This record gives sequence, structure tokens and C-alpha cells, in this order.
Amino acid sequence: MTPEEREKRQKALASPVAAKVIKWMARGQVTVFRLTNGRIGSKWRIGAGFRKPVPTLLLDHVGRKSGTQFTTPLLYLDDGPRLVVVGSQGGLPKDPQWVANLRAHPDTTVHVRGERARPVRARVVDEAERAELWPRLVELYADFATYQATTDRRIPVIVLEPRPA
Repeated sequence: MTPEEREKRQKALASPVAAKVIKWMARGQVTVFRLTNGRIGSKWRIGAGFRKPVPTLLLDHVGRKSGTQFTTPLLYLDDGPRLVVVGSQGGLPKDPQWVANLRAHPDTTVHVRGERARPVRARVVDEAERAELWPRLVELYADFATYQATTDRRIPVIVLEPRPA
């Protein structure tokens, strides 16, 4: 990505319209996913996902300050019993709210196609584990590399490990 392309992308992401569009798309996806138990909404087909659809889950999380229950749709890597998600937020300068919420309240649930609620414990991976997972995540969804090139922050990788119900 050239410096000009990076600057153009950062400017587009800084638009308040971009944040609103992302928010409304996410709400719509959550609604449709829930209504169809993931039959619709469990594959991301935008950007790099157009030709190579990426699996999507719904992540429940509790607001660290408000205590409000939120649900966020996220792309994920199926890693055996674990699921791996990325706090990319399209390359915005700040981590998404759900990352801080999971740090405060790591025990949560996710919804994948055909399942209603899978109990998991979230943890942000260390640099060594990130170095192992990041190439697999970029292979899953090439736009993650673009998002990392767009932002100055280190995009967090979060592992969702199974826990007893």
C-alpha cells in the first residue's frame, strides 16, 4: 500500500458516515443471522470474501462500563476446538469496543451456524502466538493485511477457547 493509498483509506475511515454504515450493517447481520440460525449471515462475502467467503459468528459481550449486553458479528478462523477472531475494525485507529469488553469480561458466548450459544473464554494472544496465527488469518481473509497496513496500532488477535456451560 502506497503512502497515498494509506492516507486516502485513513481519511475514508475517519468519516462519521463510515462508522454509521458499519454499525447498521452489523445490526442487520445480527438480526438476519438470529432469525435464520445462521443459514443467512454466516458467511462474509464482501471485499476479499467476495470470491472466498469467510465464516462469521456472533460474539456476545458485556459493556465494561455500562454492563449492557452487545452482540457483534465477526469473521473467524476455526482452529480445532478454538475460534480465532481479529479486532481489526477495518483498520480504524482504535481497537473495537468489543476487545476492551472481552478483556474486562472474558467469559462469554458465541453463536455459529446451527448452534445457539457456545460458551467460550476470550484471551488476547501474545506476540509469539500472533505471529503463528496472523498468516493463517490473512490467508482466510486477505483484507486483514490491508487493515494492518492502514493503522498504526497492532491489531489484536483473540482466541475464544471452549469452557464448560
